[in-house]
Parts: sequence; C-alpha cells; structure tokens
Amino acid sequence: MTIFITQGNFTREAMAGMVAKPEDRATTVAKLAKQTGGKLLAYYVTFGEYDFLAIFEGPDPQAMAPALIVAGSTGGVTNLKTTVAMTSADAKKCFEAAGGIAKSFRPAGK
Repeated sequence: MTIFITQGNFTREAMAGMVAKPEDRATTVAKLAKQTGGKLLAYYVTFGEYDFLAIFEGPDPQAMAPALIVAGSTGGVTNLKTTVAMTSADAKKCFEAAGGIAKSFRPAGK
C-alpha cells in the first residue's frame, strides 16, 4: 500500500459552517477514503500555511485520486497538496535499483 499525505485549507464558508455546527471531519474523511479503497491513518487540524493534514494508505494514486477530486469539487476545501511517501526501507530498494540502472544511463549532452 502507498502512503499519501494531503494538506489543504478550508474555505471561508466551510469554516463558518463548522463554527455554526462543529464537527469532527476525520469521520467523514475516513469514510471518503474507504470508498476509494484507502484508509485514513491520521487527521490533524494544523496552524500555518495549511488548515489540515491527512495521512492515508491506499492502493495507488489512481485509486486515491477520486477521493481528492470529490473533496476538491465540493467547495469546502482548497489548495489541496498531496505527497506520495514511502518508508525508508522502500526507498533503499529504489536506490539499489537505481544503482543498477545508472551504469547504463547516459546523461543529456554526454
């Protein structure tokens, strides 16, 4: 499974709605992730550049993209930024594979 870290901002309208009717968005976000074959691992409200940070586990980017499209299309969130993450053990495997490929690669202009 792949790890996805999504950050974003609530719109002014969403903030006003949550002030009028407070809610724990983690429940709704977890349900959305599940509908695309993913799982919400953590959900945080953050201060600074972004209003929230969600960490998901999912099969692949194509499976998780519909959840992000739905979230972005509702008008409640904006500035969505998703980063695909991997464990350091998986990164090590990638570096090992790159070592084998690098020997036969010719950079531009050489």
